[in-house]
Amino acid sequence: MIQGWRWFGPSDPVTLDHARQAGATDIVSALHQVPPGVAWTRAQVEERRAIIEDGPGNRTPLHWSVVESIPVADAIKREGRAARAAIDAWIASLEAVAAVGPRVVCYNFMPVLDWTRTDLDWPLATGATALRFDQNRFAAFDLYVLKRPGAAADYDEAQQAAARKVADALSDDDVATLIRNVLAGLPGGTTKGLGLDEFGEHLAAYAAIDATRLRANLIAFLEIVAPVAQALGVKLTIHPDDPPRPLFGLPRVASTAADFAALFAAVPSPANGLCFCTGSLGVRADNDLPAIVELFADRIHFTHLRATRRDADQLGFQEADHLDGDVDMPAVLAVLMAENRRRGEDERIVLRPDHGHRMLADLATDEVRNPGYTAAGRMKGLAELRGIMRVLDRLPDAALAAFR
Repeated sequence: MIQGWRWFGPSDPVTLDHARQAGATDIVSALHQVPPGVAWTRAQVEERRAIIEDGPGNRTPLHWSVVESIPVADAIKREGRAARAAIDAWIASLEAVAAVGPRVVCYNFMPVLDWTRTDLDWPLATGATALRFDQNRFAAFDLYVLKRPGAAADYDEAQQAAARKVADALSDDDVATLIRNVLAGLPGGTTKGLGLDEFGEHLAAYAAIDATRLRANLIAFLEIVAPVAQALGVKLTIHPDDPPRPLFGLPRVASTAADFAALFAAVPSPANGLCFCTGSLGVRADNDLPAIVELFADRIHFTHLRATRRDADQLGFQEADHLDGDVDMPAVLAVLMAENRRRGEDERIVLRPDHGHRMLADLATDEVRNPGYTAAGRMKGLAELRGIMRVLDRLPDAALAAFR
């Protein structure tokens, strides 16, 4: 498998040399400076490729193999094929990417928010910090900070009481931090800079859109873009919902094996693929991760490897060390590596370590530009994953297939 590293571009404090020193050979990047719905140009993509691949001659070469992500404009999620201008812009970006080189494109179809956490620097017993989703803090935000209309219907009496207790204990600074954390998203997301009123308006725009409608819009989008990707030789990989359940009354359609089966049945193009994210899918106890890999092995072209540890309520979770938590990482890797062995050199699966702890020298700065994407925690994660892979790589095919 190809060892990749997410890089947010020239402004990323984690440099390409850091990626080299972590042992990565490939880069996962995107043009985060371009807003969703605006087409990337070939010149812009070529500029990014040159920065990544045409480095100093005395440096270990890097290859830009995955685009993560070409963001799907909100209009497409709400309107499906009717959002033709936004779809055409997405296709133009795809064509620019294909003309320059990367052959895997990741995207997500999560409405409004692309991921949600309540805490971006949750203290751990080691002195490091982690990303965390606390269900009571989230409910306190939804019910008593955002005050979303109809929110009470999503929480039982005990959950509302727990949220009320949390809300009552929040200072003004705590409220400001919680708002900032929940709306943080990733570079290129749709919620950065939004106030509560604007965020509420974004949510209200989905009032008439349920899971059936959202899935139909996703399928309509893929029916248009997948044939283009197939002709260009590009694999599209949908990222699972994070977390994989409805939030803020918004539907989710990429959370379970059943969701992916419906998507691939509706749009069977070989270009219609999956970004297998162990952390996102692992938050649900009913998601059997090795089984999902086995079901959709030929659709997986990109994978995010991280572990989460669920709270006792099965709703909250935090980012764990890459080989700990609720994800059986050796079993997942065994299935992925068995699939990877069946492929040709040009079809190998790209992996990247995801959401590392903030630790070591990364704790010395007060500013974390990209939460979850500091250097040391991801380097540690990649080293751990590489160790497991080195052991599994020694197994013959039959032993690897039986490892689980």
